[in-house]
Amino acid sequence: MKTGLLLIDLQNDYFPGGKMELAGILQAASKARRLLDHSRKNNLPVYHVQHISIRPGATFFLPHTEGGKIHTSVEPLAGEKVFQKNFPNSFRETQLLETLRKQGVDDLIVAGAMSHMCVDATVRAASDLGFSCTLIEDACTTKDLEFRGSLVPAANVHRAFMAALHAAYAKVMTAEEFLS
Repeated sequence: MKTGLLLIDLQNDYFPGGKMELAGILQAASKARRLLDHSRKNNLPVYHVQHISIRPGATFFLPHTEGGKIHTSVEPLAGEKVFQKNFPNSFRETQLLETLRKQGVDDLIVAGAMSHMCVDATVRAASDLGFSCTLIEDACTTKDLEFRGSLVPAANVHRAFMAALHAAYAKVMTAEEFLS
């Protein structure tokens, strides 16, 4: 199996000072950086996904803004592929699938944001497309959600989605477990 690292939406608007700061984003990005360093050191292909919001009324990840840029902590190097997407699923209307197939990648290490949205949609799609997925839970994060007048804390949202993905779509582990 050929393995590649997929980093999803680690963009400035999710970091402190951004338009949609996520819970624990600095810690998650630090873990993602360790995965990135490991992948580069071991000559594994690295794929960055960058969400550009084009829907009417969007408030973050807007085209041509600092908030939409990939954060410097996981900045792509020359030669690393960057896929711009407009939907939660990183495969939808992008060249990601074709690139992975062309490069013979069939095993994905996944990290990024948000756990309940783009990470979830992408991991489910990847699994359905036949990829083996290892999801690094502490290199992902999300935000508090509101549902029917109740606040669902980010930690609970994250745990629920990691549990659901682990049940059928991915092997879920920490960065330490993966790197050891």
